[in-house]
Formats: sequence, C-alpha cells, structure tokens
Amino acid sequence: MHHRRFPCGETRREFVWEMGAGFAGLALASLLSRDGFFTRQGYADDLPSNLNPTAARKPQLKPRAKACIFLMMNGAPSQVDTFDYKPELEKYAGKQLPADKKFINSGGRKVGYLTPAWRKFRPGGESGLLVSDYFPQVRKHADKLCVINSCHTDSHAHGSALVAMNTGKTLIGRPSLGSWCVYGLGSENESLPGYVVMLDKRGGPISGQPNWSSGFMPATFAGTLFRPVGDPILDLKGPAHLTPAAQREQLDLLSKLNQKHLDARPGGQELAARINSYELAYRMQTATPEAVDLTQETRETLDMYGVGQQPTDEYGRNCLIARRLVERGVRFIQLYSGGGHLEETWDAHESIEKNHGRHGAEVDQPIAALLTDLEQRGLLDETLVVWGGEFGRMPFSEGQNAPGRNHNPYGFSMWLAGGGARGGTTYGQTDEFGFEAVEDKVHLHDLHATILHMMGLDHERLTYFHQGRNESLTDVGGHVIPDLLS
Repeated sequence: MHHRRFPCGETRREFVWEMGAGFAGLALASLLSRDGFFTRQGYADDLPSNLNPTAARKPQLKPRAKACIFLMMNGAPSQVDTFDYKPELEKYAGKQLPADKKFINSGGRKVGYLTPAWRKFRPGGESGLLVSDYFPQVRKHADKLCVINSCHTDSHAHGSALVAMNTGKTLIGRPSLGSWCVYGLGSENESLPGYVVMLDKRGGPISGQPNWSSGFMPATFAGTLFRPVGDPILDLKGPAHLTPAAQREQLDLLSKLNQKHLDARPGGQELAARINSYELAYRMQTATPEAVDLTQETRETLDMYGVGQQPTDEYGRNCLIARRLVERGVRFIQLYSGGGHLEETWDAHESIEKNHGRHGAEVDQPIAALLTDLEQRGLLDETLVVWGGEFGRMPFSEGQNAPGRNHNPYGFSMWLAGGGARGGTTYGQTDEFGFEAVEDKVHLHDLHATILHMMGLDHERLTYFHQGRNESLTDVGGHVIPDLLS
C-alpha cells in the first residue's frame, strides 16, 4: 500500500488510525479507491488497462481447444430418452419409483409411473455408443462424442438452473462461462465480439440476460446477442449523413479524451472497456455482415445444415454461422434451441414424443452437419462442442398414463466433442432407472472446470478481484475430470 503524506506529516495509515471508526472507514475507502484498490483485476496476463481488454492472451495451460461452441437445449432434454439408455425401465414399466429414492416434487406436479424411453436406442460408430432415435444424424458421430451420464445440478427450476449452468451459481449477477473464457484468453479477432450468443426466434431463456452477462466484470466480456432472423445485429450501418471518414474522426477525438481521463486514473477498467466498445462497434460495421453472409457458402454446405428447409432452417443457419465465427477467431459461441417457456422449449411436461420429436428434428441434422463441417475443415480438434440443457427429466411419467416427464436435477446427460474430448466414450452412471447420478458424479462446477482446462485455463488461478476477494467461475468447488480428455 502506498503511504501518501498528509499536511500534518502523518502517513495515511496513521491518519486513519487516529480518526473515529466511522469516519476512518469512509476515508480509507476513498483513499483505497483513488489508488485503484477496488478496481484491481485478476487478468491471466495482467493486461494493462489502456490496451484492448479482449486482445488475445497467452493461456495459463497448454490448450486443447481454441474456441467453444455451446449448444444449449433450453428447457432440459430427457436423458433417458436421448443418451442414457435404461433397459430397466422396460422391466419396471408401470411401477412406482422405489421409496428409497428421495424426490422433491416441483410445482406440485403429479407423479406417475416408471416409463420406458419413447424411442429406441441404437449403437453408433465403431464404439457402439447408444444414442436414441431422436438423434439419428448425431448418432453417426458417436465416435466423436464423450457422453457424461452423471451430471447433477443445484436447482429444479428452469430460471435458476439455466443461470447456474451458465455462471456456476443459481443467483444472478455473476460472469458467465463465455465471459470467463474471453476474460482469460481474449479473442483472436479484434473486429468481432469474443463472445456471441444466438437465441431461438421463439424467445430467450426465461431468466434472460444474466445467462450471458459479464456480471461484476466490465461489460466488454458480456455476450453479444446475434438475432436468429434478419440482420444479426441492428444498427450496424452508420447514419446516412455521416461519412465513414467523419465517423472515424469523431471516434478518434472521443478516444483521445477518454484516454486522457484514463491516464490520470490508473486501473479504470470500466472506461477502458467503454473505449474498446466504441472501437469494436466501428470495426463490426465491416466484419459482421461478411461473417454472417451465408451466400458465400456452397449449395452443398447449405443443404448439409438444412438451411432453406424445414424444420432445420433456423438452427442450421445458427450452426453454420457458428462455424464461420470460429474460423474468424471468435472465442465462445452459444446457440439456444427452444425459446420462451414450456413446450416451446425442451420442457416436455405434456409429451416427450411430441416435444422431443419436434425439437430433435430441428437440431439433429444441423448439429451433425456442424461436427462434419468442423472436422472436414480441420477445426474440430481445436473447437470444443458442448451439448446439454439445464437439468434432465424424471424416469417416470407426470401423472398416470401421461406421456410427459417432470424436471430432474439429480442425474442427466451432456456431451462433449472435439477440442480434446475423449470420443466414443461414456462417463459416469445414473442408477438403474436414470433417476440420480450414482457413479463418477459430475457437478456443473466439475463441468466448468474441465471446459476451462480444455481451453487452456486453470479454474483455480483464473480469478477476478471483486468486493475484497478473488472470485472464480467454480468458486471453492469443482475439479477437472481427466477421463473426459483424449
């Protein structure tokens, strides 16, 4: 701590000690603030505040992946109907869940009987990994998939569980996984956002913006929303009366004034973020339209993703844009399937067959095409693809003779592909019914720690100083799971 001299000759520490407790606290807070104490950041490489805060930085570890594409199935797919085959459900169909299984019902919904998978599971690839008929095209990539069948989380409510899957906590106000990645690694393209989010045209997740927020970090690290239809970003074109040269002159003057202010106040990361945002917006006017221009793609590629076809057009476009963004150095992209609430998402209370049949048909071909395309272009080894929802679904029906399933935070499935994931394997198990994780359990902190590790970041060392402590994505929990790595 610096020791400034006061008129009477005392150091700051002596001055604070001699004042009353309440006044001393105010004085100390003011002085520490002037010294930049409350704005210190824990950047991986201690990036100076007057540089681009999203400039590419050296990873903490040897990375397996340079970029991540997170395929978020908003609403929570059923693990026992997709990637966690449970033949015991056939044997015990129509029976109640055993009494020793502790179940906290959500929303007062009815509890029915154990119900088998609604579609058949079949082996895929040389590994023989079992995948449901809801994903016949993804099944062709079974040897690329590392399926985690033992995930569990801390909430059975969509809003808080989605926030937890994205930020590590059920409470809003924390940086999302994508924000941590860009904070730690920066972006390899200074003309595009480092973190892009594409929602479903039916709406966003019910907990909204906190899912891609930068939380207590500068807004520079927040996700940038690309619209699912029409122009991905509004207002990219400048005012008609303003020429590019005049706009450049305005930004240069604004930058000089802001930089002068920043130079006099070391540690002003918020202002540095604002300066960078103006510059990024200017560069995006040229870079973004080109990055999302699918007319540059061949007809064969468009057909592979299902672009121009139904029901695959929207998600196919988003998956193809994600590949184009990865090619251009964007660090983290998240694609939502399902928007709004209930059956418009994967929230299959009414009917698994109706719901998963609809949403599966929308995403199966595009996801398979994304894996094919990344592999053909030599990008899959350096791009981590993550698939999953905020939790899973119960192995029993929601009521008697009912075809839907209720929420299940105790055990569910997610998968990784590319980016150093161990393909053609499954990790962990739920019990014989698919109700709860019982072997090699994977909490969302473990998942986050492993994803960061694959991106070249140490979840314990990647910290951000906030309100007197070094915060991290996984806080005091989580560990990397080596068995998920190739």
